[in-house]
Amino acid sequence: MDNDVRGLSDIKVDQKNLYKEEVFTDLRIATIRQLTPVLPDGRRDEGREVLFFGQTQMMTPGGALPIQFEIEAKDLQQAMEKFPEAVHRGVNELVESAREAQRQAESRIVTPTPPGSKIVLP
Repeated sequence: MDNDVRGLSDIKVDQKNLYKEEVFTDLRIATIRQLTPVLPDGRRDEGREVLFFGQTQMMTPGGALPIQFEIEAKDLQQAMEKFPEAVHRGVNELVESAREAQRQAESRIVTPTPPGSKIVLP
């Protein structure tokens, strides 16, 4: 139990990287998170850009698959306009990452260990 609690005394909030989060949704397919940079007193930090992230779901034979992606936009209106393009980019990145994981899994060479052999792990 002590091992679980040891690092907790080192936890600190990064006061130079604070954001206020707002969520916008059409209650159908689109959810847009707007992260507005703020100062420790809660005022808008004009020195940093507002960030936008999109979320949606894609139905698969295994059920709903959540898709999350960044949207490069200056404001909410532009984020809504760029949402469809960002969804396609997010899906393509997800598919490519799944293909890469599959390639890596297939490239592992499995050789049987003869009975009585020692297994040496790195």
